[in-house]
Amino acid sequence: MSGVHNIVILTGAGVSAESGIDTFRDGGGLWEQHRVEDVATPEAFVRDPDLVHRFYDARRAAIQTKQPNAAHAALARLDAHWPGELLIVTQNVDDLHERAGAKRLIHMHGEHLNAWCTVCDRRSPWTGTLIDRPACPACGMVGYLRPDVVWFGEMPYRMDDIYRAINRADLFVSIGTSGAVYPAAGFVREARQAGARTLELNMEPSQGSYWFDEARQGPATQLVPQWVDQLLGF
Repeated sequence: MSGVHNIVILTGAGVSAESGIDTFRDGGGLWEQHRVEDVATPEAFVRDPDLVHRFYDARRAAIQTKQPNAAHAALARLDAHWPGELLIVTQNVDDLHERAGAKRLIHMHGEHLNAWCTVCDRRSPWTGTLIDRPACPACGMVGYLRPDVVWFGEMPYRMDDIYRAINRADLFVSIGTSGAVYPAAGFVREARQAGARTLELNMEPSQGSYWFDEARQGPATQLVPQWVDQLLGF
């Protein structure tokens, strides 16, 4: 694509949905089973930590049974071959981008396969359960590990790095996002103000579709490989 050197890609739940990972906003998804106030806020964790741990233990176990799909693979291929700057910013807390091979990646909402110690502030790889209050691998304190997931009301990770990349971007692409959750929903406006071209790839128009220069609708497993092939000149 002529004139494009620096790319920022925002990915959301629509990228992983075709791998069988439920989303909060799908009918029959997690919103239907649990209210956000019960499982995804700091207050919920204080009020009923067992419920929150059971919820995230189940999600952590489920993610490990899923596989990257063609959209993850295409973005990993772009990461490997794009000669300019590239950053994938994902709202997803699964590890499917990494398992597909992506390396230039930020998890702005944390990662299911990490545990965060609220005593020593260390994050440790974690594939098991937290309901039994295990010790922190870093400091040894018992009972202070929580899911390393950004809950509603908490600040997403590495926002300075994300905004720095957006303000350097020639192209901003949003894939599989609802356009409803801030601050990610505001990234397209930040990119436009910085002079970037903007593209949305989504099953249906997002709440912020009108901010994009171009929008394409369809499954991520079809749209993303097609776009990557176009970008790489295949």
